[in-house]
Amino acid sequence: MKLKRPVSEFAQRIYELRVDKVASQCDIADAIGVSKGIVSLWENGLREPTMANLIALANYFGVTLDYIVGRTDTM
Repeated sequence: MKLKRPVSEFAQRIYELRVDKVASQCDIADAIGVSKGIVSLWENGLREPTMANLIALANYFGVTLDYIVGRTDTM
């Protein structure tokens, strides 16, 4: 599922991973210790996560950092 407007590869990936996992933005935020608003900003391409948050996201979704940032299509 694609977002309706052009966004970064990271924003698209995090959105798709969340939808595939059937998780809410609140679920992700609670799991990695950020606010729901931050997750929304990431998904909309308005903010980029710190390295610590990227690692937490990759662990949460069970994917590699390279996948989550769009450097590879291999999870």
